[in-house]
Amino acid sequence: MHKTLLSLALAATALLPTLALAGPDHDHDDDNGPGRKLSIQLGPRPYFLVEDMTDSALKRELQSCAAREKKFEPTQFSIGHRGAALQFPEHTVESYTAAARMGAGIVECDVTFTKDKELVCRHAQNDLHTTTNILATPLAAKCITPFTPATFNAAGVRLTPARAECRTSELTLAEFRTLRGKMDAANPNARTVAEYLAGTANFRTDLYSGPTSGTLMTHKESIELFKRLGVKMTPELKSPAVAMPFDGFSQQAYAQKMIDEYKQAGVPARDVWPQSFDKNDVLYWVQNEPAFGRQAVYLDDANTVTDLPSAAELQAYRAQGIRIVAPPTFALLTADANGNILPSQYAKDARRAGLDIITWTVERSGILADGNNGFYFQTFDSAVTREGDLMRVLDVLAQKVGVIGVFSDWPASVSFYANCKGLK
Repeated sequence: MHKTLLSLALAATALLPTLALAGPDHDHDDDNGPGRKLSIQLGPRPYFLVEDMTDSALKRELQSCAAREKKFEPTQFSIGHRGAALQFPEHTVESYTAAARMGAGIVECDVTFTKDKELVCRHAQNDLHTTTNILATPLAAKCITPFTPATFNAAGVRLTPARAECRTSELTLAEFRTLRGKMDAANPNARTVAEYLAGTANFRTDLYSGPTSGTLMTHKESIELFKRLGVKMTPELKSPAVAMPFDGFSQQAYAQKMIDEYKQAGVPARDVWPQSFDKNDVLYWVQNEPAFGRQAVYLDDANTVTDLPSAAELQAYRAQGIRIVAPPTFALLTADANGNILPSQYAKDARRAGLDIITWTVERSGILADGNNGFYFQTFDSAVTREGDLMRVLDVLAQKVGVIGVFSDWPASVSFYANCKGLK
């Protein structure tokens, strides 16, 4: 049944809802597919962001770009983070297709595995309770932690939050295929499963999370979809929630299987940026799959500036054969007393070490004008006071830090900036 649904979903990608272009569409010839054409549609958001900027040379330059009759091209500078997760359920056919339509030249499949050791696209091995409808299906009985409602005292103060944990490793691939994707969220105050599943943030939407959308994918299926869409690929090998080896499946076998699926699909290594937060995975690819290891990305899991590696550590990465690092955006930027956004010390150290840089994630923090933009903006939040400041952030990342790519939950914004600046 799932194969039929997936085939229909792939055939219907041209019918997915998209935003209207402010300029002309552009048909992109798919280099890897059978003559398929994909219409690049940026929608109104990039133009809204530009108009919201304070007056500056950059604003005038981007306004001029927006006013021109311009065909927008896919760009590798724009990376679809789990697809287009601001509006579409992450790691689904619909989300991936939306990202490609918005000009993302690279799209991400986070890779984990099922009980029968098949690779699938999920942000974590243990996130099915927040990213799918599993709790509302009979498969809820297989969750390692069943749904437990929140508890409250007589005054209505919450004592314990609602919780659940459901893993791909508890399901066979056939069982996984029966699920539908939803926006990644949960309501900690929930007393029922329905309330728990209805926790989507107010700056996102459930409009594309209906019963006939949210089409989940295996890793192999994502490769075939990306080939048809004409985008390149950045799979992230996720850290397992289970002890490894898992039923004889070792971490190295897991890392190798992910690469093998690209080889089997005939995807050249130059079109793949394998990622991991585990340096051992990255070094495995560097040492055992050098063609793929050349573009392997070491993701930095720092939560604060004090967690970031030193200049000497960054130099050691390069000496070990790591060529690309990918820290969260806060690691690369700082702000001065005048509200200017500037490259951080980490950014300077990484470039001096000879490392290329990718960063994550923009369009993930909600409304920027509220003055409390959280994790990704923690080192330069004082300089961000309006929605249009996102374009200033992108400009510093591109022109002063020199990043080679930016992950985004809404790739159109990054694609617009990259096209206006001639970034391929």
